[in-house]
Amino acid sequence: MKRAVALTAVLSLAVLAAPPASATPAPRLAPPASYPGPDLGRRTLPANDGWAAEGPGTTGGAAAPAANVHTVSTRTGLAAALAAPSPKIIYIRGTVGTDRTCADYTTGGYTLDAYLAAYDPAVWGRDTEPAGPLEDARAASAARQTANIKLKVGSDTTIVGLGKDATIRGVNLHVDKADNVIIRNLTFEDTADCFPQWDPTDGAEGNWNSLYDNISVTGSTHVWADHNTFTDGDNPDSGQPLYFGRPYQVHDGQLDITGGSNHVTASWNRFAGHDKTMLIGSTNNPAADSGKLKVTVHHNHFDNALQRLPRVRFGQVHVYNNYYEVPDASAFVYALGVGVQSQIFAENNFFRLGRAVDPATLIYNWGGTSLTTRGNVLRVGGKVTPIDLVAAHNAVNDPDLGADAGWTPTLHTGVDPAESVRLSVSRHAGAGHAR
Repeated sequence: MKRAVALTAVLSLAVLAAPPASATPAPRLAPPASYPGPDLGRRTLPANDGWAAEGPGTTGGAAAPAANVHTVSTRTGLAAALAAPSPKIIYIRGTVGTDRTCADYTTGGYTLDAYLAAYDPAVWGRDTEPAGPLEDARAASAARQTANIKLKVGSDTTIVGLGKDATIRGVNLHVDKADNVIIRNLTFEDTADCFPQWDPTDGAEGNWNSLYDNISVTGSTHVWADHNTFTDGDNPDSGQPLYFGRPYQVHDGQLDITGGSNHVTASWNRFAGHDKTMLIGSTNNPAADSGKLKVTVHHNHFDNALQRLPRVRFGQVHVYNNYYEVPDASAFVYALGVGVQSQIFAENNFFRLGRAVDPATLIYNWGGTSLTTRGNVLRVGGKVTPIDLVAAHNAVNDPDLGADAGWTPTLHTGVDPAESVRLSVSRHAGAGHAR
């Protein structure tokens, strides 16, 4: 059996050498004299800082005239600012969120109890998706919620939090068919779906599916998400009940990049206590995504996140210098999802695992063929050792994954030694640390 391959042998295969770090280029605009300050909104993505630096780079609303600079503290104010002319800068002060409850959206006679009774697999079966008056009422209620909490972000826009506590709560920022967007220094909290849909055909046992991410990037280019914190707040996935034997999923992704999006950098973010965290590419259909979904994921803190860290289809995705904390084997699913035609290049990441977490679960094969991994390290207890992630996966799984993604990243500002990542990322990732 493949399990017979000793983990010590797997670890010995790791290659710790990383490409030499290049000097970090200066930002295009001078840093603010003090922090926090309004000049934070005029900062642009540094040259070479991941895929979002490709071509013209990502400047967001840095060129906004004074008339296009907005400071908002309510959902209504945010919606109005997003609808205003571009280029624009939107500063978030305090907590911006909706003041509506699930009851405010409910229509058509929908109740969860009635929905559960109608679509119980013992009654409805497992071969057909829900249909009929109660499903129509659920969909109509969901449409009312969508109209209130999904806010579109257009091109040439910067959205940035003022200070350390700026929060967007219960709102889905939708970067849709836009170019040149920056989102920084914000805490995103609990974008919960009041009306999850039951799909008995999703997997062997069926699943509840929710509709909203914290940030959705669809059909967009040159997007930089930096120094944000993503959390479910006091409504965690782990606290949801089971219905039909499956978790009642009220959250979707925290930062999902789909629909032919391209040239995105996600840097220095903190993703905490969440299930489905970062999806890159949402279907196995190459029509919209082939040759796109080029994303850089660096210096992020994945803190007790359960899966999709990230899950990738099609894209050339550079995953480097991230800090993964995985304390609980019972809840953890996987870190890197290797999907159809994906080309993940994962280097110099730091994985801190609970003693019961099997390193072979760090990769899950969703129909991919290969990925490149190098320079990654593993800490279990107090000891840090190199780990060959592909070899660890292949030791216990069939079919084997190849070890060459077929490309080498060049857009980065230097790759740090993996051993330094835990300290630097745990101290500096997340909202309140942007400069």
